Amino acid sequence: MMKLSILAPCLFAASLAHGADQPLWELGAGAGLLSLPDYRGSAERRNYILPIPYFVYRGEILQIDREKVRGLFYKGERYEWDVSMGASVPVRSRDNTARAGMPNLDPTVEFGPQWSYRISTGSPAITLRVPLRKVMAVDFPHLSDAGTVFTPTIAFDFDGRPVAGAHASISTGPIFGDRRYYDYYYGVSAAQAVPGRPAWSASSGYGGWQVTGTLTRRYGKFWVGGFLRGDSMAGAVMDDSPLLKKKLTVMGGIAVSWVFMESEARVDRVR
Repeated sequence: MMKLSILAPCLFAASLAHGADQPLWELGAGAGLLSLPDYRGSAERRNYILPIPYFVYRGEILQIDREKVRGLFYKGERYEWDVSMGASVPVRSRDNTARAGMPNLDPTVEFGPQWSYRISTGSPAITLRVPLRKVMAVDFPHLSDAGTVFTPTIAFDFDGRPVAGAHASISTGPIFGDRRYYDYYYGVSAAQAVPGRPAWSASSGYGGWQVTGTLTRRYGKFWVGGFLRGDSMAGAVMDDSPLLKKKLTVMGGIAVSWVFMESEARVDRVR
């Protein structure tokens, strides 16, 4: 359930430039170190060293950066409609004590519409984002329905903080999901019940609260970024699931990418 970018398996926000003379696209590669709980509420975690592709595209309709992939449907003076996407890592149940003997959790992909409203510009820029995503579990070549998730957030973006050339962001908001979504991660069937792990079935509703902080900076041809996320499941509908072992989990990571190619075409306005 750890949310990842489609382009890179981490939640590093883009180091967005707010000015003229930006390349239409940039291409690079690097590596990242991540530390993640197996899923939200898991008592066990993994460390990953992963290749990190770097690709930014600043088109009129399709826009891609290290925070998101979006297909822009409509953009007004303060609000816009686009398509947002996400993903999560797989979990091998044999490596997780709480899930021992249960099926593995396949990686998931998420996609759906997102409405964004720019509350204020400047630094900080404040934006309300309201995405509704369908979640699909991937067991290639098969896909299965893993529910629907609704994650409204408010984001505060700071250019030039804490040092010139840096971009810092803090975002926070609740998580809401349907029964199928929570059952995928926290459900226990009667056949999977064992002493200390009773059967449990989910209901739809509140799934906790997240706070994420990111910090990125470009140093010439190199991009450096890091993030830290806190996840609270206190009062969530899966609060009494035997698979929820910790009501507060933390994930984080750092990455470095070398930007080795960019377009001659330039973008001469704020996107």
